[in-house]
Amino acid sequence: MRRKLLIAVLDVIGIILSYGFTLWLRYDLRYTAIPDGYRLGYMYFLPVCIILTLAGNYIFKLYHSIWSYVGASEVIRMLISTITTAILTTVISVCLLVRMPISFYFVGWLMCFVYMTAVRLAYRLARRLRNDSQTYRPDTENVMIIGAGAAGTILLKEYKTSDRVIANVRCFIDDNSDKKGKYLGGIPIVGGREDILEAVKKYDIQRIVLAIPTIGSKDKKDILEICKNTGCIVQTVPGIYQLINGEVSVAQLRDVDIEDLLGREPIRMDIESILGYVKGQVVLVTGGGGSIGSELCRQLAAHQVGHLIIFDMYENNAYEIQQELKYNYPDLKLTVLIGSVRNSNRLEHVFKTYRPDIVYHAAAHKHVPLMEDSPNEAVKNNVIGTYKTALRADKYHVKRFVLISTDKAVNPTNIMGASKRLCEMVIQMLSQTSSTIFTAVRFGNVLGSNGSVIPLFKKQIAHGGPVTVTHPDIIRYFMTIPEAVSLVLQAGAYAKGGEIFVLDMGEPVKIVDLARNLIKLSGLEPDVDIEIQFTGLRPGEKLYEELLMAEEGLQKTENQRIFIGNPLPVAAGRFREQLKQLDEEAWSECDHIKELVREIVPEYRCCEI
Repeated sequence: MRRKLLIAVLDVIGIILSYGFTLWLRYDLRYTAIPDGYRLGYMYFLPVCIILTLAGNYIFKLYHSIWSYVGASEVIRMLISTITTAILTTVISVCLLVRMPISFYFVGWLMCFVYMTAVRLAYRLARRLRNDSQTYRPDTENVMIIGAGAAGTILLKEYKTSDRVIANVRCFIDDNSDKKGKYLGGIPIVGGREDILEAVKKYDIQRIVLAIPTIGSKDKKDILEICKNTGCIVQTVPGIYQLINGEVSVAQLRDVDIEDLLGREPIRMDIESILGYVKGQVVLVTGGGGSIGSELCRQLAAHQVGHLIIFDMYENNAYEIQQELKYNYPDLKLTVLIGSVRNSNRLEHVFKTYRPDIVYHAAAHKHVPLMEDSPNEAVKNNVIGTYKTALRADKYHVKRFVLISTDKAVNPTNIMGASKRLCEMVIQMLSQTSSTIFTAVRFGNVLGSNGSVIPLFKKQIAHGGPVTVTHPDIIRYFMTIPEAVSLVLQAGAYAKGGEIFVLDMGEPVKIVDLARNLIKLSGLEPDVDIEIQFTGLRPGEKLYEELLMAEEGLQKTENQRIFIGNPLPVAAGRFREQLKQLDEEAWSECDHIKELVREIVPEYRCCEI
């Protein structure tokens, strides 16, 4: 309020001085030469001009601008305001007061406009000069910005003007050869990506910011491969949509995630096909509080499902996603239920009461080493839980049932993978006779999910190491949680019954390379600052995963990154008897459940047999 009052007072002073000096100038700077009538007219003119000018400036919000960011918008509004005011005061003066010389009205308005604009720009100019005089501070962090474009310009501006960010932007890197040797905001553009290592040494850089929101995955991977060898902390701007919305700032910078190094474009989701079969439907998500299940719920809520039902045995997870969805989607019809897919009576009640149209079955035990020590639990929850849920879907005529599976189900070497293969067989068996469309979605490791390797590595680095890797040659396919969810959603749209959908996830990645890259991108040196220890393959773990069994074949879909494995025939009668036996043996806590599973899944290579 004090600033608004101050600038209004300065405007009043400006009006008095501008029109007074104009009248004085009109008579060759001789006050005595000014006729008495014009002196009186000037005195009558001032109150009218002051009132109208202040009112005009208020209407055009010229007292609401932030001095530090005054620019073209404020100048244009100032021009419109002063012209409007000048016309009104001139008309009033000529018609009702004393007619003044024409130069008094025109030159007075011009001087008034220049004065008011100068007052508003003076503060910004003084602050800019102060910041420029403090461009280099030897006791603070040195920053390199990769990308001398719009995002880089915005970041440079904030680094220079922000009171909360203390850092020196020392140089820019840009692959556009025409920019090399030039300056952006007084900061040199020293070359392209090939000059990064040399520039880091020359300018003593501690932090690198990749400020190219539109960069492709391959180029990003190549640049980050260079940056990780600098020993600098590396950050990136979030994405192009933040740049469009004007949200790119130092506060939005994020540490480089390891998925930035995967070197492939993310899977694109066909929104229209999803909207077509999800909108307005009653949708049940089992395991809806887990990493994949909760992201499914978020996407479904955003696509206007008629009624979303979350079913989970872990109340804390269910509560968290419930509160998030209630806050973000207050109009969503949401029901959160606690229960286990092992419980037939509970499932019966849920399906009978809510009659879901679509089921996404994400409830499962997924940790390989833990399931190796508790194989009966893997069978109870994964196999029998899926069977019981799928039977209710068939009984209550659910339209679509989508099973979340894993690449570990292909030629499994652990009980978790074998149990998921049995789940796939369940939906393939039921799809042969049911009116419900049963399908499965198979993908690799999900970055950032509960229990995945990246959060573990980050915790180990934060504690000073060591970072543990089971084997130097172990490789895995990786995808992000949004990619996994988009695959699940699209599978529901493409499914006709019995298929297994798989995602082309590019080249597999060595786990030890992920560990080294993550250490380097944290500004540390592997095996110097952070030790990497090899602990040996865990029970049931294999060096590489597969996405498709040879006999399944491949079919293309509309999405070039999604493929379909052909449905495999399952002898329903015999398989039902085997499931019954597995159920009984698992609940009796038998010690030979793995052998029983291998009889049903011959490709299961149990390490204990």
